[in-house]
Amino acid sequence: MPEHPTPWMTVREDVDAAMRKDPAATSRLIVLLTSAGLHAIWLHRIAHRWWLKRGFKWPARLLAYISRAVTGVEIHPGAHIGRRFFIDHGMGVVIGETAEIGDDVMLYHGVTLGGTSHKRTKRHPTLGDNVLVGAGAKILGPVHVGANAKVGANSVVIKDVPTGAVATGVPAVYRFPQIAKGEETLGREIDPKDLPFIDPAIYI
Repeated sequence: MPEHPTPWMTVREDVDAAMRKDPAATSRLIVLLTSAGLHAIWLHRIAHRWWLKRGFKWPARLLAYISRAVTGVEIHPGAHIGRRFFIDHGMGVVIGETAEIGDDVMLYHGVTLGGTSHKRTKRHPTLGDNVLVGAGAKILGPVHVGANAKVGANSVVIKDVPTGAVATGVPAVYRFPQIAKGEETLGREIDPKDLPFIDPAIYI
C-alpha cells in the first residue's frame, strides 16, 4: 500500500474499515451515503489540507463548521488523523486542534479529545494505531494513548495509557487484559469487577 494514498483509495479504505467494524453495516452503498462518521472524516481531510496551505485557514474553519452542522461531529481542521479512521454513530464527537490520531482508530459517539491548556501549544491527546475509545469517553490534555489500547465508555483519561492497556473509570486507571486471561487459563474464577478490563465493549 503506498505511503501517500490517492483520495479515492482513502475513501475506499475508510468504507472498508466501516464495514469491518460496524456489524450494522450490511451495504457499502448505504454506508457510503448515510454514515455521518465517514462524511465527517472526509470533510475533515479536505479541511486539513486547506489548513496546511498559506491563506486557507479561514476556508478550512468554515468547512469544519459546515461539517459539524451536517454530521454532528466537530473536528478542528488542524487535527492530524491517520488512515482507516472510523467514528461509529458520530454524534457529539469533538476532536481538538492539536490532536493526533494514528491508523485504524475507532471512536464511538460522544468522545472528546480535548485540551486542558489555554496556551498555543500541544494541548490535545495523541492516540496510537488501533486504539478503540468507547462512547462518552473524555481524553484530556497532551496525553498519549498507546497502540492497541482501549478506553472504556464514559471514562476520563488524564494520564498516559500504555500500549495494549485497557483504561476505565473516572479518573481512568488501566490494566492489561492478558493478566486476566492468564488467570483464566489457570482455572481461577474472574471477579465480575474485572470484566470491564477484559472486554470494555460491555460498556459501549
